[in-house]
Amino acid sequence: MDDRKASAAPVSHIARKRFGQHFLHDRHFVARIIEAINPQRSDRVVEIGPGLGALTQPLLTHLDHLDVVEIDRDIVAHLHTQYSPDTLTVHEGDALRFDFAALGENLRIVGNLPYNISTPLLFHLSEAAPHIRDMMFMLQKEVVDRMVAAPGNKDYGKLSVMLQVKFAMQRLFIVPPGAFRPPPKVDSAIVRLQPLGGAAPALSDEKVFAEVVSAGFNQRRKMLRQSLKPFLAAEDFTRLGINATARAEQLSVEDFVRCANFIAAGGVGNEPIMR
Repeated sequence: MDDRKASAAPVSHIARKRFGQHFLHDRHFVARIIEAINPQRSDRVVEIGPGLGALTQPLLTHLDHLDVVEIDRDIVAHLHTQYSPDTLTVHEGDALRFDFAALGENLRIVGNLPYNISTPLLFHLSEAAPHIRDMMFMLQKEVVDRMVAAPGNKDYGKLSVMLQVKFAMQRLFIVPPGAFRPPPKVDSAIVRLQPLGGAAPALSDEKVFAEVVSAGFNQRRKMLRQSLKPFLAAEDFTRLGINATARAEQLSVEDFVRCANFIAAGGVGNEPIMR
């Protein structure tokens, strides 16, 4: 049997709720996703959660080799029986703990991400940004809307800022619940992320940046002079050119970077940051 045309998955496999499994089966949307990825023969592509193989098989028609990360032991066993290791490398384990950077450079990471771990997984992947060429994921539409939201938008928040400081992002198209088995209760969307590289704002201390962003959005209804009071004194806002009566959702990514760099440099008036 040609391993590129192998059976997608064990037909008896039941989606496991604890893994957040919803398997894509609609060929129309599979084709649209593959077209958007536009895989080239020598690309280093990594698929997170191959599941029943909806994307795995069509990806392998375009690639010399594919890496996949899968936590479900039954699916892992099936993949080993259906594909040659020369064609498919299966990394068994939790994507939240997987070292993507260890796979090399210029990675293209794709997948239908489990809704229940999508946000922490995106943060985990952002740590490997220098090794990534691009990423394309299917996620809950609500999450994608938060990722790409601009300042002043109701969806703009911590996730928006923490990702936009490293990635340019674009929502491509919506995928309805009926495209999956079992169908989720919400719409999904395809999003593309591309590392900003040298165009990314220069951060002095990523931990300080994360603390400032978290503080701002943990009390998003409060003015910055209150939510960022542990970090900035009244006169600091003036020095930074930021309105102290604004709220976190009104600050751009660059504004948060400016605040964080000022604090990391020991700006006058800020209290020690709690570790």
